[in-house]
Amino acid sequence: MSSGKAKAGGPRWTQTWLGGARSAGADLGEPGARLGLPDKGSGAVASYGRRLVALFVDWGLSMLVASLLARSFGWDPSQRSMWTLVVFGIQVWLLTALLGTTIGKRLCGVRVARLDGRPVGLGWALARTLLLLLVVPALIWDRDYRGLHDRAANTVVVNI
Repeated sequence: MSSGKAKAGGPRWTQTWLGGARSAGADLGEPGARLGLPDKGSGAVASYGRRLVALFVDWGLSMLVASLLARSFGWDPSQRSMWTLVVFGIQVWLLTALLGTTIGKRLCGVRVARLDGRPVGLGWALARTLLLLLVVPALIWDRDYRGLHDRAANTVVVNI
């Protein structure tokens, strides 16, 4: 039975399969390289961390708006939760379609861009937002850090 310790300068046995395809010797390139995007700086694929912080900021703002609406209309907590999702969806849809970014994305320095360089538009932003609201498509990523919602709308999240 192996102790799992490195053998004379070689990798630990867990490093050969937990590291993914790169540890097996596959050259996947940098995220965005297949899309013709730069490795770093403006226009490069945004990191997971920036996207996640932007999501939390947008969700927090949606909760704030829904709480204000709930107080105004006397809604119970279950209605407030549903309206948080509705406010989030409308915010993400309209701001992505019209500006290419949400408030959280702007604060984190990222934006949504179509691969062909055109504006995202109302239709593609709606498709992207509906898939984002389903959560699962946003959790499945490719090597360019694009979730299924990005792939369906032919978009990528890049640094500003």
